[in-house]
Amino acid sequence: MQAYSERWATKRESARPGVAAPAPRASNDLVGDPPRAELTAPAATAGADVVFQPPLESEIPAGEFGDVIRRGREIFIDTPRAARAYVGNSLRCVSCHLDAGRLADSSPLWAAFVSYPAYRSKTKSVTTFQQRLQGCFEYSMNGRAPPLGAPELVALESYAYWLASGATIDPKIAGRGYPALAPPAQKADFARGEKVYAGNCVLCHGADGAGQRTQDGYAVFPALWGPDSFNWGAGMGRISNAAAFVKANMPLGLPGTLTEQQAWDVALYMNSHERPQDPRYTGSVQGTQQAFHATGDSMYGREVAGKVLGASGPPKPFKPLKESRP
Repeated sequence: MQAYSERWATKRESARPGVAAPAPRASNDLVGDPPRAELTAPAATAGADVVFQPPLESEIPAGEFGDVIRRGREIFIDTPRAARAYVGNSLRCVSCHLDAGRLADSSPLWAAFVSYPAYRSKTKSVTTFQQRLQGCFEYSMNGRAPPLGAPELVALESYAYWLASGATIDPKIAGRGYPALAPPAQKADFARGEKVYAGNCVLCHGADGAGQRTQDGYAVFPALWGPDSFNWGAGMGRISNAAAFVKANMPLGLPGTLTEQQAWDVALYMNSHERPQDPRYTGSVQGTQQAFHATGDSMYGREVAGKVLGASGPPKPFKPLKESRP
């Protein structure tokens, strides 16, 4: 395993390890070791961000702990199959946390691990790392939270711990989350976003936002809206969060090619479609909007094309994915 000092490099040079310039990647490149030269620790220039370099899959240790780490990685990259009992859609953790949770500025798993426990305004309480993972299952996977200590959570936590080997415990660690964008020069616009989507997103995610599947039902590209996508309570349902993710990471293989305005516009367009109900539903759209979506950063409860988003009734009872689905 690399020495501690070799786990750090300037963000400018290694935000995407071993890749000198963005290049199209096949979908399975999200989950394997990225091609890269042997990392060294270049001298950081004055004021440059320094980004942590997580270990590679090939460095997972042998033994029982290594087996649990590998199980956590399997759940992370193939969530609907590996954690079927708790997942209600075809999304995978890696759908929003690229390169198997390793990639800086893609809400990497190693940065999340060193940022918890932490107070969260969403829960209005101090949240542990396992509790944070529970929220991902409930909202992003439109499923149900595994109980604390469940094998799935232990495996994911072990994988995160291993990825963070040598990282500084710091909620502001470089590369965490998605780089926040300044407010758009022009108010985000549905029509402009539709054009951005048609020109940059539809090839992978489809005109209906349903993503793409293989013949056996495996989701190659995730659904961005509709019944098989994340629900209204997910973080990606916030326009600012979606815009930041898009700007830093999309289109796949060509990150950073959209302007900030385009990212804002397409994020609003994506989140102006119906999706599963917020699990925190209070009994009415208005009440749920006031309680959880009143910041102006969500389209929940707003009227689009003559329909009020979120007016789909109470959350549907959770049903684990069938064997015929991914």
